[in-house]
Amino acid sequence: MTAATSTETAGGVQLVDTPGRPVRFADPVRNAAYWARITRIVDAAPPLSDEQRATIRSAFHQPAERRTAA
Repeated sequence: MTAATSTETAGGVQLVDTPGRPVRFADPVRNAAYWARITRIVDAAPPLSDEQRATIRSAFHQPAERRTAA
């Protein structure tokens, strides 16, 4: 028995079943198991502290001056 999957594209990335999740493996069963594992890991993780969130934001923040210079 095989599960039906819907395939969509978003920004050139192929998505299967869950929008926003790229295809990691061509086999849909293996791909679903991979994302289920990721979901379990994320759900088991403790919440981030405000300091951790600020550190992550600053790592990805680019002031407008740096963006135009690049």
